[in-house]
Amino acid sequence: MSAQGNGAFLEYHEPDIVSILTLISFFFVLAVSEWLADKVLHAGLIGKIIVGLIYGVPIGNILALEWQETFLALGYIGLIIIIFEGGLTIRLDLLWQNLLLSTSAALLGVLTPIALTFALFYTGFGYGPLEAFIVGTALCSTSLGTTFVVINSASSKHDFAQTRVGTVLISAAILDDVCGLVLVSVISQLRDIKNANLGWVIGRPILASGLMAILTPLAAKFVLGPLFRLPAIKARFFPKFGHIANMILMVLVLCAFLAIAAYAGASGLFGAFLAGTVVSSLPSKQHSHPDEPSDRKDHDDNAKQKRPTFASTFGRYIQDAQRFILQPCFFASIGFSIPFIELWTGEVIWKGIVFTVLMVLGKLIVGLVIPLWDLVVHKKPSSSEKALSTTPAKQNWVPAAFLGTAMAARGEIGLLIIQIGLNETPYLSRKAFVIAVWAIVLNTVIGPASVGTLLNRFGSAVAEDRRWGIRAINPGGEVNRKPDVVSEGTGTVAP
Repeated sequence: MSAQGNGAFLEYHEPDIVSILTLISFFFVLAVSEWLADKVLHAGLIGKIIVGLIYGVPIGNILALEWQETFLALGYIGLIIIIFEGGLTIRLDLLWQNLLLSTSAALLGVLTPIALTFALFYTGFGYGPLEAFIVGTALCSTSLGTTFVVINSASSKHDFAQTRVGTVLISAAILDDVCGLVLVSVISQLRDIKNANLGWVIGRPILASGLMAILTPLAAKFVLGPLFRLPAIKARFFPKFGHIANMILMVLVLCAFLAIAAYAGASGLFGAFLAGTVVSSLPSKQHSHPDEPSDRKDHDDNAKQKRPTFASTFGRYIQDAQRFILQPCFFASIGFSIPFIELWTGEVIWKGIVFTVLMVLGKLIVGLVIPLWDLVVHKKPSSSEKALSTTPAKQNWVPAAFLGTAMAARGEIGLLIIQIGLNETPYLSRKAFVIAVWAIVLNTVIGPASVGTLLNRFGSAVAEDRRWGIRAINPGGEVNRKPDVVSEGTGTVAP
């Protein structure tokens, strides 16, 4: 199917029946594979990756190349929306309270894979130091898209994004990717290492990411927040236009942060997450008070004046398109990028499996921050707390395992980095590239499958854990020990 422009307009041609049936089968098989993989492995995204392998260049090449490129672009938009939703729904109070813990987890998740890669590739396999550095950089990342999807689809009973360990996971994964994408900038300059200003190459993305992380909450609190609370905006414009006003604001904020991140030298994915947190920090819900009149008519009139929340607007207008079109395209595009045929040689297989085991351990180690944190900061419980909970040593292994396994997936970020190393530098050999792809793919399969199995069996234990489970905050700001239902990313308890 092709259409050519004559300079004035694009000529319309009816798509041929083969193209129509191929596209229908692609989206249908994506849906079926997600259901099947979820039943078998508790990780539906694995099925979508496999479909991408079959329909894409690696195996069947069933889809035309222009369609694969289109789905890759749509999938990246889906990734941006997934991360924006993560910023929209994350608990900002828990994010700030656990920033030191998240930073410790992120550093461990970056340094350990790089150190293990150097030990195996440089010392064991005999590759050069730059080659080991490129591979280690690809494997130090954590797939942000996979992390959010795993958390959102892990259980229908609990929202793990509202748990303390879930917040640590999300923020640590973001910091890992910021570090990985900073190192990508270094890798892209290795082709001209003699003439490159490595100080600026390394410093620019770090400086841009740091300034965005510092200035964004300040701008949200002191500029956007007061502007948003102006009577003409809060009481008139948004209640009058409702979902339309919310959509316009979300799109403008997202596009602004994507542009700022791109031109400043930071990651666009980081910008998408910050955009979500900015929208989440804006007041978007009017809470009722006990002394309000209970007259039914007055109640209905007040209900009409209450504008919808940003989360409800997202769920109504964006979530279905993301869930059934953009997100499947994203995971299928990962399958498009896997050199499947080259993976199946004897040396590559055994080296890839050994490297995979090391890289799984490199992220599982991150889970150790939870028992270590409990060991350092946990105070002796009172007699009432003793009756309600077990000791940390007996209980925190489940949150620790959840944190470690959820960070194992490398996904799109790992594949992006390793392909930059292969295509834009002369230092990465084809064999080292394929070995790294083995580890990236298997980690992206093992991580979500392990998380799904773990939460399917112990999900309630994670959500209800007194230290690492759901931590709700009531309107007075006091932290509730009992895991209540949380309504917004701002940390308020749903009525």
